[in-house]
Amino acid sequence: MLRAASPTRRASATVRGVRASPHPHPHPPPSTSDRGLVVFLLGAHGEVLASTPDSERLTGMPAPRLNGRPLSDLLDPPTTWAELAECEVPLTMDLRRPDGRMTQVRLDVLPVPVGGGAHQVVMMTAESAAVREDEDEALVRALFSQSDIGLVIHDAELRVSRRNAAPRAFVPEGDPPPKADLPQPLDEVLVPEDAHPVLEQLSRVAESGEPLINFVHSARLRRAPQRERVVALSALRLPGGHGQLLGVAAVCTDITAEETSRRRAELLHTAARRVGVALDVTRDAEELARVLVPDFADMAAVDLAQALLDGDEPGQLLFGVPVRRVAVEVADGEWPQEVVPAGAAFRVEHARGLGRFERPALLDPDQGPMWVRSLGDASSGTVAGRSLWPSAPGSLLVVRLQARGLMLGAVGLWRSPGSDPYSKQDVDAAEEIGSRAALGLDNARRYARERKSVETLQRNLLPQPVFELRAAQTSGTYLPAGTAAGLGGSWYDVIPLSSARVAFVVGDVAGHGLAATATMGRLRTAVQTLADLELPPDELLTRLDDLVTRLADTEPRGPEGRAGAGGTTCLYCVYDPVNGHCEMAAAGRLPPLVARPGRPVEVVAMTSGPVLGAGAASFESVGMRLEPGSSLVMFSDELVAATGEDEGEDEGDGEEGGPPRETSEQRMDRLRQCLSLQVAHHRSPAETGQAVLDTLQPARSPANDISLLVARVQALPEDMTADWSFPADPETAGRARETVTAQLTEWGLMGIVFPTELIVSELVTNAIRWAGGPVGLRLIRDETLICEVSDPSETQPHLRSPRSTDEGGRGLFLVAQLAHRWGSRRTATGKTIWTEQPLREV
Repeated sequence: MLRAASPTRRASATVRGVRASPHPHPHPPPSTSDRGLVVFLLGAHGEVLASTPDSERLTGMPAPRLNGRPLSDLLDPPTTWAELAECEVPLTMDLRRPDGRMTQVRLDVLPVPVGGGAHQVVMMTAESAAVREDEDEALVRALFSQSDIGLVIHDAELRVSRRNAAPRAFVPEGDPPPKADLPQPLDEVLVPEDAHPVLEQLSRVAESGEPLINFVHSARLRRAPQRERVVALSALRLPGGHGQLLGVAAVCTDITAEETSRRRAELLHTAARRVGVALDVTRDAEELARVLVPDFADMAAVDLAQALLDGDEPGQLLFGVPVRRVAVEVADGEWPQEVVPAGAAFRVEHARGLGRFERPALLDPDQGPMWVRSLGDASSGTVAGRSLWPSAPGSLLVVRLQARGLMLGAVGLWRSPGSDPYSKQDVDAAEEIGSRAALGLDNARRYARERKSVETLQRNLLPQPVFELRAAQTSGTYLPAGTAAGLGGSWYDVIPLSSARVAFVVGDVAGHGLAATATMGRLRTAVQTLADLELPPDELLTRLDDLVTRLADTEPRGPEGRAGAGGTTCLYCVYDPVNGHCEMAAAGRLPPLVARPGRPVEVVAMTSGPVLGAGAASFESVGMRLEPGSSLVMFSDELVAATGEDEGEDEGDGEEGGPPRETSEQRMDRLRQCLSLQVAHHRSPAETGQAVLDTLQPARSPANDISLLVARVQALPEDMTADWSFPADPETAGRARETVTAQLTEWGLMGIVFPTELIVSELVTNAIRWAGGPVGLRLIRDETLICEVSDPSETQPHLRSPRSTDEGGRGLFLVAQLAHRWGSRRTATGKTIWTEQPLREV
């Protein structure tokens, strides 16, 4: 029985006496001789009349030896040619070669019309080559008959000349296959903006011959341009038999679903990376809108409860409460006029189909009308008559923002009719993004509340910004850090002292947050207390250092390993308007700047001691004279700190378009130039301080707090002071009373002559009795009358309450009753006791 080689090509047939091997012959075929087609022309009895020149490669015998020989003699098993001629299907036989090897071949017998000398044409092919040919044909048929994978043949002009039956990559689901005359230009199949990049890739393949593999691109159809289609395209060049270009074969797969999933995953990753990291409610809302448009929505609006923006806890419902549209984003064009704009405040009274936001997200294809009641609009007028979202046909998705049981707001997402409507998968992605965004917004709310609490406490612990004293005009500025991590601990102070003097203080507590702010308040109070003791600057810092050390030993250590107020810095200055003398000392701080009229700005030549609490501290006072109108500028180190050195590269520092990097020396030079300009134009301390911040901190977001104190010193006129020196003589008290009476009369202060005489008499008498001479007496007519009595003794007076039977000890008690305030301070030659009385002119 003969074995048919390909039942798909002809009907099966049986030839009696001819046997076909059921299995491939065990002898391996030659490596090259069986690759090719040999044609034999046979006579009436099956003898070979002629053969193609390559017959020797397959049969092993040259053509002359084959001529006249029956072809059946070459086959195994031996058979007659009559039996072979009756077979109508290709036969698989064994060919016997002269060397004894067997080669499996396939025979196609074709009759020749009667009238010639030949009767049959036999095409003999090696079985392996014939099988590959069958496989090639089957592959082509399978490709052109299926629709899951698009197969397109482009001719030499890259027109679509052939394609498989209704490929899904080119036919929308549910639509009938398109009927088009081929060849057809590709831009008539795809929208031009998608067809042109594909044609560029195909042209490159046709020119270079290099295959294109997995080129992913949009492939929207011209018949359905609103439906997104993404395909993965592979292409190869089709050369002709002589190397000429026949065209390009392209295989495309619709990966729209995979691409959508990838984009959705990428969107989720982008939202997790960008939303909620700013710790600012408004910025987080704006970033959320930017992330969602245009990749996920054509329009997006973020509406947040007003309580959230104020740092308070919102309720569990969004209806009926004040809501503000914080951020909007639109893919193309401008925000529609009929839709509530950004910055508008309103209450959502009713929204058909939205219920009470029971689900995390709501897909509302019908977009029922949205009724809102206006609460006013800070930027765009009123919202009356406007809707929350566009009323035009489209797809609307509303996502609620809820975290920790609180309703923070909602995000409205809208797609135009030209975009794919929202699907269930889009709802799931929106819910996840909304959940993450809500946590970020709530964290920002908590952060803002904590930062606001720290900043409020910090500002409440600081003095008033502007002081108008006889000795100086001052302006203090506190600039909080941009983040809570750098907020708290910096302070300035202006402390009026006795004898019209004034103290200026600038300090900074190491650490941040509420603990640093509380420590700052304690140290500021301590400095005021020590200043009231009339201590010189170096001694005041020494005692303050001892206090900081005790606080560090008794308080627990913080997360950074720093305890209490350790690491505190302080600058303390005392200015006397009578003689223009200024004395100062510093602990761990930069020296202040002095701007004198008509002279360059100078840095005070002083040596700063170590930070407070470092142990074994030694501080040195420096004295200088300040002319009237000079400005003393004290500031935090952060004001002139180098920029761009510690920030990460991802923030763009030093890059094109970013803030330039500056060294501390460069920023100090800019500070000097700014002060020189302000002094030349006679700016007030408040204007000078504002100009300094505008120059060095235009962004208003330093890494740490900044305190700035600008003091313009003034001198008391000579006619407002009078001083005398008396010897240690018993008659000195009387002469002192007469002198004081004459001076007060000259000043027109007759109303306080009597109490002043008693005060001077008691103080001078005590000085002569207990300290000797000389005795100094000075009157200062300021907002109060200041009376000073100086003696060479360092013993400080002590106030006691005498009993009714005591004969003495009432002098200082009487002084305390007559004066509004009194005190004592040490001097280089002894001490000075001073009193203050309200002025009563007559």
